[in-house]
Amino acid sequence: MPSPNTVKAYDAPAYYHVYNRGAGRQNIFIDPYDRRKFLSILERHLSKRSRRGSYTLYDVELVAYCLMSNHFHLLIYIPEEPREITGLMRSVGTAYSMYFNKRHDLSGHLFQGIYKASLISNDSYLAHISRYIHLNPRGYRTYEWSSLREYLGERHTDWVHPERVLDTSPEKYLEFLESYEDRKQLLDEMKHQLHL
Repeated sequence: MPSPNTVKAYDAPAYYHVYNRGAGRQNIFIDPYDRRKFLSILERHLSKRSRRGSYTLYDVELVAYCLMSNHFHLLIYIPEEPREITGLMRSVGTAYSMYFNKRHDLSGHLFQGIYKASLISNDSYLAHISRYIHLNPRGYRTYEWSSLREYLGERHTDWVHPERVLDTSPEKYLEFLESYEDRKQLLDEMKHQLHL
């Protein structure tokens, strides 16, 4: 029986929480350069403005993200074609693994396995997942490697779409984040639910 969230039969339109971690829980991001590279790979496949080379542009929207040391979280919206998420994640995973192994003089698998994707079933869960993603780092308010700055209006990235979740002001979203009484409980519950 496959592990939870690894069966890849997608719907559209639909939202998915996509995540993966390093093989053996090893770090997949060593320094800021690695994180920038991962984001640049996402950008080349998601930004209509960034047409460097002959990279495939996928019809997928990145709604939220957070890059931790040994794992990542992406909140993705698929508007029409369910198979687009598979193409995007294959392209990103392959390109980043090749880059990482070359840069750090490694070989073999970088990721624990194929990425996992959990269907977001309703608007309440969508907001909750965005909060979980943004609360992952301890210093989440100033953490550079998440989309929280896009949500708070402090940074604009044309290929990140907070408007899919953000139906309120940036101030209200920050209140929504900070109103969660037990951040540790939220993170523990979600990690258990997602089998992280």
